[in-house]
Amino acid sequence: MTQKPVIFIDGEAGTTGLEIRERLSALPVTLFSIDPARRKDPVARKDAMAAADLVVLCLPDDASREAVDMAATLGDATPRLLDASTAFRTDPTWVYGFPELAKGQDRAIASALRVSNPGCYPTGAIALLRPLIDAGVLDARYPVCINAVSGYTGGGRSMIEAHEREGGPAFELYGLSLEHKHVPEIHQHAGLARRPVFVPSVGHFARGMIVSIPLHLDDLQGHITGSDLHTILQDHYAGQEHVRVMPHEPKLSAEALAGSDRMELRVHATAQTRQALLSARLDNLGKGASGAALQNISLMLSLNDA
Repeated sequence: MTQKPVIFIDGEAGTTGLEIRERLSALPVTLFSIDPARRKDPVARKDAMAAADLVVLCLPDDASREAVDMAATLGDATPRLLDASTAFRTDPTWVYGFPELAKGQDRAIASALRVSNPGCYPTGAIALLRPLIDAGVLDARYPVCINAVSGYTGGGRSMIEAHEREGGPAFELYGLSLEHKHVPEIHQHAGLARRPVFVPSVGHFARGMIVSIPLHLDDLQGHITGSDLHTILQDHYAGQEHVRVMPHEPKLSAEALAGSDRMELRVHATAQTRQALLSARLDNLGKGASGAALQNISLMLSLNDA
């Protein structure tokens, strides 16, 4: 009987860590845990890393960097790493964990020693933009503006507690310095040559997300129609289990995919004014976090082949 791969989640007490741990219990893996009282003990953490085939880092950025340095001291016992923070998403020595990004990305993840799990907002934005840039219809220097709304669970424990205790604001824009930490990730992995404007927001609902990007069709390459954009996206994601290109709908609810690992992409366009809106709908904790992590873990450990 083949031995099950061992996974250690460093930071399993956080929102993403808890979800990943719960979902891994149904997979053919062995979860290595340390005493909660020692979860910040460097000796206990290092021993857990040495015992694991794969370490999933669910930590703040600086703590993730420290954990990676710790793992690097293990020599031949150094495990493979999947990092859920922002710390390494634009690092060229790490593989970006969006399997549907481009042809061969899933194979790159499967063979990588270090994989960075994508952010929730970037997952939607990159999914919409990258195929259009690769197809040559959206110039990399197009002035891209991205609007997005997320459920409050994306804000971590303090925001969750505030919304569930106090009711929270119905809707709130944030990141209005235009320096949100996800912008470099979108900029790089969408293939943009010009920094996008990104305006995130949070609503008083637990899970769900919509990312939307307006376009002027006359500013694209060639006499492109909304139907053409739909076809480009459909061709790019053909056969993908987790990303689906859907028909236009007149209204979208951000909560519709809560609890799902799927992402839905749409093109909403009008021929009269030659305008279009691209939309991505996903669960911020599903395809935007733990669902993506499960997808990457399965690739890295060949669980789908077991």
